[in-house]
Amino acid sequence: MTASPLHPIVIWFGRVGDMILLSALLDVLAARYGGGCHVIGAGSWPGEIYATHSAVARVSALHRYTAWVFDPAWWRTARALRAARADPVYVCETDPRKLARIRRLLAASGTDPRRCLILAPEPAEACSHWVDRLVGLGRLTPPAFDAAAYPWPCPAPPGAPRLEVSAAAQADCDAWLEDKGWRERPLVLVQPGNRRTMRGRRLRLSAADDKAWPPERWGALLHRLHARLPQALIVLCGAPRESLLLEWIAAAAAVPAVVAAELPLPRLLALCTRAHSMISVDSGPAHAAAALGLPLVVMFGAHSQRQWLPRSGCGSQVLGVGGPPHSRRLDEISVETVFSAWCALGAQPLAATRAAPRAPPTLRPCSCGPDSA
Repeated sequence: MTASPLHPIVIWFGRVGDMILLSALLDVLAARYGGGCHVIGAGSWPGEIYATHSAVARVSALHRYTAWVFDPAWWRTARALRAARADPVYVCETDPRKLARIRRLLAASGTDPRRCLILAPEPAEACSHWVDRLVGLGRLTPPAFDAAAYPWPCPAPPGAPRLEVSAAAQADCDAWLEDKGWRERPLVLVQPGNRRTMRGRRLRLSAADDKAWPPERWGALLHRLHARLPQALIVLCGAPRESLLLEWIAAAAAVPAVVAAELPLPRLLALCTRAHSMISVDSGPAHAAAALGLPLVVMFGAHSQRQWLPRSGCGSQVLGVGGPPHSRRLDEISVETVFSAWCALGAQPLAATRAAPRAPPTLRPCSCGPDSA
């Protein structure tokens, strides 16, 4: 007898990169339970990332810095959870303060704890990749449900994040490129900033930021990229509050083919489906590029590649440089190291646009167990 479809509820108050990694779990759960997931996050990006995604039926986004009692989104989400009494709940949050907020939300909605699974903490020395941890959570079944009724999907899930770009975002990107006169140019994307760059009301380049690379090194790297691909446009990508950093780097490069672009997240996602390649610090846009099949080089500071190197589900190349044990700061990485890694991405066809990646095969439940996947 086929079990009734359910709509798994997946909760994580993560940042952009976290929510992109989450797609690996969403594909598993949507296939196991037969219905699209209800993603509950914090901030604007969950809705932007999952505006169009076959594994997602609904997105709820709480305000990140508003007390729950004053947050209308919190109350709306609690009502939605109260109405979804038949669905399993998967909690991916590990931060104690955020986890306490999630527990309060579940309690306020009257959610039965037997319907819930919470991602187990992991010892620091384990260094498991976050995608593996999320997929491992997807193998489990809350106590209130019959695991045999919702088996592991077959064929096995790709074990990598997967994004879909909406038609509206694609059209916006096309119009933007046309307006800039860039539509016929091959594009190399460069993401130099990270969330620490944007912290507070002003741009901060701090010696305490292990992901900061000096603007003069960015400039030297862009010179080498231009010499290697003179017909390409090199696009410095960033959020609006990173505009000053982008201007500094463009000035350090002093190359007409280098341009700065403040990109809203949907436009960046669409741009990743058209670009030739990307060079990025360890950040959310790097995970987006990999999830959309864009070849890229990722520069690591104190975080481990073993845990955080972006993964591609469609075979596009992702090369990491730096990170423990080789280095713990970006400013310990040379220009030559980054440039050589970018050259090693291979003979990527040089074209003005690149076809969007194909979606993976539909995942269907089967009688095979997790160990046979």
